[in-house]
Amino acid sequence: MSKQRIVLVDDHEVVRLGLKALLEHHPQFEVVGEAGTAKEALEKVAQLRPDVVLLDIRLPGASGIEACEEITQKYPDTKVIMLTSYAEDEMLFSAIRAGASGYVLKQIGGEDLIRAIEAVGRGEALLDPAVTQRVFQEVRRAVKEEEASAFANLSQQEKHVLLLVSEGKTNREIAKVLFLGEGTVRNYVSSILSKLGVSNRAEAAAYAVEHNLKEYL
Repeated sequence: MSKQRIVLVDDHEVVRLGLKALLEHHPQFEVVGEAGTAKEALEKVAQLRPDVVLLDIRLPGASGIEACEEITQKYPDTKVIMLTSYAEDEMLFSAIRAGASGYVLKQIGGEDLIRAIEAVGRGEALLDPAVTQRVFQEVRRAVKEEEASAFANLSQQEKHVLLLVSEGKTNREIAKVLFLGEGTVRNYVSSILSKLGVSNRAEAAAYAVEHNLKEYL
């Protein structure tokens, strides 16, 4: 079985020594290079083409985020695990956008780090349990914003009309529920179709259901 070839990147030599000592106890790993800056990291990766880079998120000069983005773009077969001392939301999402396969806190236990490297080596993505909940919260928030924006062009009355359309009600039935004239409802429906960019009531109803309209009334 071939070893996972690893490059360690941290501006503190003592951290690199500790990581190297840990990894040397596991025969499936081989530390093939070390670097203390983003520039050195890019040079080492270009030269050695490692399987995994353990990359400190804060480095002198260019940041670990910038290095991660360049590594993942130029060498897609090399996986990057970001190491950080703090669970900062901004850094976390920047690392994900930069293409990092893993994000772990330096406080992680040795065996947990080993499992993280093995998982990333298998092509899996991994987040430190301490930050996983934050990712889910951000994803949920983004989904909510996207859903809300789906109805941003509709007035509150148009949303009510659309909800009733999605429930299969006719213009006459909607008019009775909302105490409107049938012609007025017809105008509302026409406006809704135009604003949503759909061609008929069925498509409008599907759109309302897909974007959870009920939550925005």
